[in-house]
Amino acid sequence: MDHARGTVFRHRWPRVRDCAVWSLPRPLRAFVVLVVCAYLAWVCVDAVRFRFYLEDFLLFAALLGCGAATVELTRRSSEPAGVVKDVYAVWELPVVILLPPLYALVVPAIRLALTQWRVRRAPLYRRVFTASAIGIAYGCASLVYHGMLPVGCHPRAYLWAHAELWLTAAAVTGLTQWVVNQALVLTAVKAADPSTRIKDTLLGMEPLHNDVTELCAALLVALGLTVSNATLVIALPLVTLLQRSFRHTQLLNEARADAKTGLLNAATWEREAAAEVARAVRTGSPLAVALLDLDRFKQINDTYGHLLGDEVLRQIAGTMTQILRDYDLAGRFGGEEFVMLLPQTRAVDAFRIAERVRAHISQLPIHAGGGAGTERVPVTVSIGVAALDAGSRRELTELLAAADAALYRAKASGRDQVQMISTSRGLSAVRPPSDDPPSSDGGMFARGAFGGTGTLSGTGSFGGSGSFGGMPSGVQLPAEGSSSTATTSALAV
Repeated sequence: MDHARGTVFRHRWPRVRDCAVWSLPRPLRAFVVLVVCAYLAWVCVDAVRFRFYLEDFLLFAALLGCGAATVELTRRSSEPAGVVKDVYAVWELPVVILLPPLYALVVPAIRLALTQWRVRRAPLYRRVFTASAIGIAYGCASLVYHGMLPVGCHPRAYLWAHAELWLTAAAVTGLTQWVVNQALVLTAVKAADPSTRIKDTLLGMEPLHNDVTELCAALLVALGLTVSNATLVIALPLVTLLQRSFRHTQLLNEARADAKTGLLNAATWEREAAAEVARAVRTGSPLAVALLDLDRFKQINDTYGHLLGDEVLRQIAGTMTQILRDYDLAGRFGGEEFVMLLPQTRAVDAFRIAERVRAHISQLPIHAGGGAGTERVPVTVSIGVAALDAGSRRELTELLAAADAALYRAKASGRDQVQMISTSRGLSAVRPPSDDPPSSDGGMFARGAFGGTGTLSGTGSFGGSGSFGGMPSGVQLPAEGSSSTATTSALAV
């Protein structure tokens, strides 16, 4: 018997250890466990002092039913991955305002359990953490709301005697819920991926507008429920329309992005970059375009597999997003080629930004087995930069051709380096006289009208051992055509 019991425990313990939550970084894992435990403790404390009233339960069931209908609509359009903007608070905030705190604590757990069952199976720890974070946010909002009302006052009855104070208390309640929920979610998101741009993900204009709209709709539903529960019949179609508008916005954003890296796709980048170039020419402001190409990416795929190759692409995209400014445009042109547009950027600054991107990518901790103790995969990139000096008149296609020619020079000079062209005095790309065949991983214009396999000719000269125009004298550049790697060089034409 003891042997059998030991066998059972030996077989069960690995199952617990194999739970996905153990793969999280230790600080994030501790935070998740802390939030879940705090939530469960709060539910238990409120359950002890809870008093059941049939009227409250029926209202809770009605709001829960509307939430379930919204979940079913989500099932038809599928739930997007990542941080999701939805309209569930339209039904759940009235629970916070009109019902005892226990209902507010448990409603997100019920809704997310239904989502897990009916919509999409996400890792269980994520659902549990999300339910706990939202539950704590609702609990805090309920405390604030009931704390603002007179002791012993019924939430519904208070509205008719003090409408302005009731609306103020309800608005503060919604704001409290948003602040607490955002704080918990942002902490987890940053702990999971420090490179995540919180402003774009949760604090951008579009997400904030959606949150304000959702809060206003929730207050209107709560206000209507003080009159009659039949308000839900009128509110449901309107909330459904609101949910569709949110989904439409998400679909538009997804259509702009490259699915594998999250950067702008080629069509979106070209459209927005062309507008930026036209604006720079019109206003006489500087601008730069950079083409980035992975070195020997096919070799990485052949040696380590395409899954690791995809991870390399994602890591490079994350590095670009982390380094570039909010108004810069980063996109993926396809394959292993990326592109950056840097508005309001002088040539010397564009060169430094490109070099910073190259240096960070060369230090990416990518390992073949996924762990720190396995073989590190060397990842390097070559970058070609074309700068539009203030007052110059160029089109996007010319800048891309110039950047591609600079990228080819970076490849031909040994890879893992930055080459640059200034467009202030004219430029052209010609086929090189060398008999050596061009690199197979050249730029995107490698077989285009500009010859992409060429060097550059113009009226200027190359300062191989000097300083690039505007660059501090302490930054030395290698001679033209240097075959060393991990260098930066510039070509002024």
